[in-house]
Amino acid sequence: MTSKVDVNEYRGVWVFVEQTDGQPARVSLELLGKGRELADKLEVPLTAFLLGESVQGNAKELISYGADEVIVADHPVLRDYRTEIYTDIISEQVMARKPEVLILGASAIGRDLAPRLSFRLEAGCTADCTGLDIDLEKRLFVSTRPAFGGNVMATIICPENRPQMSTVRPGVMVLAEKDEGREGQIIDLDLQLNEKDVKVKILESVKGVSEGVKIEEAERIVAIGMGAGNKENFDMIKELAELLDAEVGATRFAVEADWVSHDHQIGQTGKTVRPELYVGCGISGAVQHTAGMSGSKMIVVINKDPNAEIFKMADYGIVGELEKIVPALITELKDK
Repeated sequence: MTSKVDVNEYRGVWVFVEQTDGQPARVSLELLGKGRELADKLEVPLTAFLLGESVQGNAKELISYGADEVIVADHPVLRDYRTEIYTDIISEQVMARKPEVLILGASAIGRDLAPRLSFRLEAGCTADCTGLDIDLEKRLFVSTRPAFGGNVMATIICPENRPQMSTVRPGVMVLAEKDEGREGQIIDLDLQLNEKDVKVKILESVKGVSEGVKIEEAERIVAIGMGAGNKENFDMIKELAELLDAEVGATRFAVEADWVSHDHQIGQTGKTVRPELYVGCGISGAVQHTAGMSGSKMIVVINKDPNAEIFKMADYGIVGELEKIVPALITELKDK
């Protein structure tokens, strides 16, 4: 039975900042913006926790994105993420400094690290959140996430244990503007680490090959769904994307049809995107997909079904056959 903690001893909002090759992940910077909002509501400091090698120079950037203080664990042993050592260091600092909220990105690293921290700290963790807020009356961290296939939104709290934890997928939170004039405190941890004490050894790291920019960072996206019907239509839509200088996104159907790789899938089981322009081709509007693109600034939809759900969220809708509309758009763009 988990022992009840004195929640009044815990104060502060922490964001775990993941890094690759010494560069902070975009999702961590997005979470600093949301963390700033939560910390202001609670009237507590926002702390960024950064582990890695030669990362101390990133502390000022994290402050410019909203952190009041940055805890830096800078050591050669921490160059690459390894579950055991990262869990040991973070959990030790959490137990010593007692933050009331801890947020991580729902990336490959965050999804590995968060449940281990949750177990070690005996704290609840809500995964893949789409909304984070504070109940000021009860001083509780409120996490919102889709449930039952996206048909309902679940609101989750953890009233008796600390820290209160959540993970958030990349692209869900808006990236805040940098404020180069912000000042903050940098706390360097003096760690006595030895590579031989770490059980897992990384022999080689190989980056996956990906065309273009990451779909979650694209400013323009042309997405394809089941309504496209066949590979020939996909090739046509890909040409439209190239003319728009856009990335190709997809529903689960297009991924399973092997037209695009899974890292281009948008939705609950894919990526969350916030492009300036989203063009949906043959997409019905099922929540499994729209949950990942509803934050798009301009939504253009092409579908032969005038009653398709996706038209309800479109800024501009075109009713008609893709085989006629997309070639017309391609011709118009080539003539410009």
